[in-house]
Amino acid sequence: MRPKLTEKQKKVMAFLKSRLGQSGDTPSLRDMAKSLAISHAAVAQTLKLLEAKGYIRRLGRYSRNIVILDETGATDADHRKKVVPIVGRITAGLPIYASQEWAGSLVVDDTLYPGDNLFALKVQGQSMKNAGILDRDIAICRPRQYAVDREIVVALINGEDATVKRFFLHADHIELRPENPAFSPQTYGFDDIMIQGKVIGIIRSAQVMEGE
Repeated sequence: MRPKLTEKQKKVMAFLKSRLGQSGDTPSLRDMAKSLAISHAAVAQTLKLLEAKGYIRRLGRYSRNIVILDETGATDADHRKKVVPIVGRITAGLPIYASQEWAGSLVVDDTLYPGDNLFALKVQGQSMKNAGILDRDIAICRPRQYAVDREIVVALINGEDATVKRFFLHADHIELRPENPAFSPQTYGFDDIMIQGKVIGIIRSAQVMEGE
């Protein structure tokens, strides 16, 4: 059982739960001090005590990110986490070979990325930047062997080159369209393209902790 909190500690905990619940962002020490009408030093000391008592965990460089722990010492996210393999590498520009070997893994929130057998791919290039997909991003994908017009998909070209593009089906060909005017759409015969999945989310590379 965790140690009991003082009134000041309860006040800081209530503030953290409220702010994290509303925006998901950890408030700064200055913001907390101002909102709670206590000193910057008092906030810093209280956070240290809350962590020592097992009520919060501070993460990242300089411990700026805070998560609330339950009685077991787990976060809400711990109960919802899902491991997604990073499968090879793809390009959002010039396609490159799609290796089937794992290139690491990452943990995602199951409520944000529901479904089974999800996979992730590293993006290389800027051809999809206007769709918010940037170089070195991680594309979270749901495996699927079909596509609907205008969806962003992972397509395997001629059995070995994979790319992320927006899909368009025409009467006599398939068009894979970039989201960057510096790149031209490419057209393919029906037998040249195999859909591997639909992109359902993007994670900035700085947020990813890869496995070995």
